[in-house]
Amino acid sequence: MPASSKAVAALAAALCAAALTAAPASAATGHDVPLGRRTLPAGDGWASATTGTTGGSAADDAHVYTVRDRKGLVAALNRGDATPKIIYVRGVVDGNTDDAGARLDCDDYAADGYTLPAYLAAYDPAVWGRDAEPSGPLEDARAASAARQTAQIKPKVGSNTTIVGLGNAVIKGLNLHVDKADNVIIRNIGFQDTYDCFPQWDPTDGDEGNWNSLYDNISVTGSTHVWVDHSSFDDGNNPDAAQPLYFGRPYQVHDGELDITNGSDLATVSWNRFADHDKTMLIGSTNNPAADSGKLNVTVHHNVFDTILQRAPRVRFGQVHVYNNYYDIPAGDDYVYSLGAGVQSKIYAENNFFRLGAGVDPGTIIYNWGGTALHATGTLVSTGARIRSVDILAAHNATHDPDLSGDAGWTPTLHTRVDPAVLVPVKVPLLAGAGRLL
Repeated sequence: MPASSKAVAALAAALCAAALTAAPASAATGHDVPLGRRTLPAGDGWASATTGTTGGSAADDAHVYTVRDRKGLVAALNRGDATPKIIYVRGVVDGNTDDAGARLDCDDYAADGYTLPAYLAAYDPAVWGRDAEPSGPLEDARAASAARQTAQIKPKVGSNTTIVGLGNAVIKGLNLHVDKADNVIIRNIGFQDTYDCFPQWDPTDGDEGNWNSLYDNISVTGSTHVWVDHSSFDDGNNPDAAQPLYFGRPYQVHDGELDITNGSDLATVSWNRFADHDKTMLIGSTNNPAADSGKLNVTVHHNVFDTILQRAPRVRFGQVHVYNNYYDIPAGDDYVYSLGAGVQSKIYAENNFFRLGAGVDPGTIIYNWGGTALHATGTLVSTGARIRSVDILAAHNATHDPDLSGDAGWTPTLHTRVDPAVLVPVKVPLLAGAGRLL
């Protein structure tokens, strides 16, 4: 490492140590408060706006649960509706298990004679063509099979709920659905491999067609005041890269890791680790302003995006503050972009750090999905041993038309301390992700 880079690294480490020791725990988040009763600190992003986010911290003892399996988790979620509740997760909760704990596989969900070989034969573009989405008995059977899996692995999370992991808690193969809820906290959990047994082939999606799957690790729809913090997201031992090609396209069994859509608003996504995934974080799922205009306000800070191909995040409509995140992009072969500027989006990107591997052009960090503006300031980029300041908006505009304006039309006021970008590669990987809260 050149002397200049060593000096920067040493300075970052020293500043990071000072920052960590100088930041006292607040009464709402300190070790003297049980994990389940900790609340979002005032001013910590959009989820702290208006009434703030306290989750189930006010739960009485009758509504505090410790769960160790899917049956226990679903039962706890279904008790009390909007009554404040705290759900502690211990060990591994596998969504693809029945109430007796027996493992379920894709064949257990298949309905009406569905098999993948039969589906592939029926909708091969050489047979079906490329002008219409699949329809008919086998598509109906696929949809019926998917409905059975959905009923098993997609429980709803109601208002005034805290879900927090104890130790190295894991939720795998399960899609937590925060739907039409207010005041939800999810912390300290490793989310793994929420796979779709029955992806749908759509030959009209893009120039070559695509496989589309249904499930995220966490889906936030029509909900407000949601805080997702210190959790980890990956595909376990079933990564996207290991999936086969059918009809020349990747057989996509995963959707997002954390999607915030359908008129959701006032969310903070902090200190998480997102790893080894394709489509990661979608904020706003349609270009229709009827439900989303004026909403989808989200803060994304101090997260690790490690080998993420796209949507980190992709945004429509919302005022989204993206600051102090660490992006590790080791190679350019499959990388698409990180910051997606969609229709009427207002991304304010501040003091983020990008480690770029061979073949990754800084001009590809931003992608224009129909937006008009994105504010980016304080970005540092590391390529090999070299760390430099890069105007990623200028790099994008130099190679793409039309240009994006640098005026997002707003300046964030709800945020924690915005660290110098030089601290990010030391501080954020060290502290982000599950298993780090006591």
